[in-house]
Amino acid sequence: MIFNETPLAGAYLIDLEKRGDDRGFFARAYCEREFKANGLIGQFCQVNNSLSAQKGTLRGMHYQLPPKAETKLVRCIRGALYDVILDLRQRSATFGQSFAAELNAENRRMMYVPKGFAHGFLTLEDNTEAFYFVDEFYAPELERGIRYNDPRFAIHWPAEPVVISEKDQALRDFDPAWHLGG
Repeated sequence: MIFNETPLAGAYLIDLEKRGDDRGFFARAYCEREFKANGLIGQFCQVNNSLSAQKGTLRGMHYQLPPKAETKLVRCIRGALYDVILDLRQRSATFGQSFAAELNAENRRMMYVPKGFAHGFLTLEDNTEAFYFVDEFYAPELERGIRYNDPRFAIHWPAEPVVISEKDQALRDFDPAWHLGG
């Protein structure tokens, strides 16, 4: 695997290091030893799969508060998505900054999202499927979300969303006490 640092400390884009021949290629998509050698978490407890039927579907920006804050490893296995992370670590030099990359079935790129980040994506094709690993179990009482167009963060999206869940539309403006847990 090839670990590419992003401008947000602790977050990575991970590319496959393909070994190919006339049959195609082989590549490792995860290795606990390599993740730990790069300072990343090495174990996941849950794997999630989402399918978005329509291009322009927005999911996010989601995260969980400590002690159940999640690390995510996200990959697009069908279609294409614009994957966005937002640094919500209060003591981080990049607090409030976002980073985005296109993940698609062709580039097989993965986004490593550390604890303390919100995560979301906008589908760029119909029938886009995301597959992601998390290192904490879902804890609804600690679940939070940042509205995709919250003026506090001015996240750049490549297009206006067409489909957004009621839950994501109803997310409140940024309030440190609620969004950051105190």
